[in-house]
Amino acid sequence: MALEWVVLGYAAGAEAVMLLLLTLPGLEALRRGMISVVRSALKPMMSVVPFCLFLLMDIYWKYETRPTCDDEHACTPSEHLRHHKSIMKSQRNALLIAAALLLYWILFHVTSLVVRLDQLQQRVHKLKKRDD
Repeated sequence: MALEWVVLGYAAGAEAVMLLLLTLPGLEALRRGMISVVRSALKPMMSVVPFCLFLLMDIYWKYETRPTCDDEHACTPSEHLRHHKSIMKSQRNALLIAAALLLYWILFHVTSLVVRLDQLQQRVHKLKKRDD
């Protein structure tokens, strides 16, 4: 199961890098190319959403079927430690899922805003040119 989390981590990292390159000031020359790259990558990256839902169901299933160590003497110390490690990994993975979904949503909206801003700037430029 570790491979799924690595893939999700790389997807979240790629989303973060694209978002950073789109929003950094002073990169207007790079931004035009990045807009086309990001717009073409958004549809394939949409697969992150069902993938995250699958992994969230996996976390839930592991949570529901895990052995419980409610009583103090019900588990050995190694089982108790394994139980706590499992809970920590599940919490970390849930944060990764939330980050990947949030970054995708932000990237989608920032890209649409940047495209709209470019369209409005072109319109203003045309109107100024027509008035001259």
